[in-house]
Amino acid sequence: MINKLFVALGLTVLLITGCHHSEEAKEEEAKLEVTQPLRKDTAIVKEYVSQIHAFRHIELRALERGYLQDIFVDEGQAVKQGQRMFKIMPNLYQVDLQKAKAEAEVVRIEYQNTKALSEKNIVSPNELALARARLDKAEAEVKLAQTHLNFTDINAPFSGVMDHFNARNGSLVDEGDLLTTLSDISKMWVYFNVPESEYLDYKIAKTTKAPVNVRLKMANGEMFDQPGVIETIEADFDNKTGNIEFRAVFANPNQILRHGETGNILIDIPYKNAMLIPQKATFEILDKTYVYVVNKENKLEQRLITIAAELPHVFVIKSGLKDDDKVLVEGLRKVHNGQKIGVNFVAPDKVLSQLELHAE
Repeated sequence: MINKLFVALGLTVLLITGCHHSEEAKEEEAKLEVTQPLRKDTAIVKEYVSQIHAFRHIELRALERGYLQDIFVDEGQAVKQGQRMFKIMPNLYQVDLQKAKAEAEVVRIEYQNTKALSEKNIVSPNELALARARLDKAEAEVKLAQTHLNFTDINAPFSGVMDHFNARNGSLVDEGDLLTTLSDISKMWVYFNVPESEYLDYKIAKTTKAPVNVRLKMANGEMFDQPGVIETIEADFDNKTGNIEFRAVFANPNQILRHGETGNILIDIPYKNAMLIPQKATFEILDKTYVYVVNKENKLEQRLITIAAELPHVFVIKSGLKDDDKVLVEGLRKVHNGQKIGVNFVAPDKVLSQLELHAE
């Protein structure tokens, strides 16, 4: 009876051991796709929300008080430099000018009489100097009255497109009241904010004084047909947001862009000899990114990596991998650290070509 029991136990142990070895064999036989990092010149596109401003955008205000007598333009109209736009009723200023001219004429006659008497030594040189000063003052009053009268005509200071009216014919306007705004949209200034880290990358990478070209995606998703260049960078960072403002300039020959529009600035940032791996070869744990590297014994090692940039379906690796590392591409959720696997090596260029990589 006891012998039969030992025999049964022995058979059970053999069966368990056989199953265990069978599972290990199956585990080793399972071949998973593995590749290596690919070195390639590429570029990423950084996108920034932007505000579009006219090259020149000003407010046209009344320079004198009075009734708005005439409007010679229309809302949204393109005007030329010097073109007449508004006229404030000039009657009062015309009267002031006539009065100033009459007073100046009286003073001029007095000066001429004083000068004649001075030549005959009847009056002193001081009296002649006072008469001259009174004449200069009267002539200045004429010029001032003429200036006030000229202010009743409001002309375009530059060529541009005007906005809506803030006053209509017959309105009483005070000095300084807004009449309309005028925008010079022959070229546009496009402002966008850049985080501090990306600003530093930009400054370090920019080794020449050549302007950096940018593109503009308009609000409808279409690309603007003119190239732009980064022109200036503001002096200070915004301490609340950690950003600094860049300004790009775009020619606007067809006047498609208008003051106050929004869009997105696109900047191509080149990466020379970048290390690329598929995004699907990575996984995250507590906001850190890892890959499985296959060692010489075909066992998996969990490896922490640092990502420099992101492309469609692809990561640019900053650190954590070597060129000859073999990286697991598929079945990441089915394996664990230290597991031995079968390797199905696929060339990296073939793997990335299947991911629709757009690289230069």
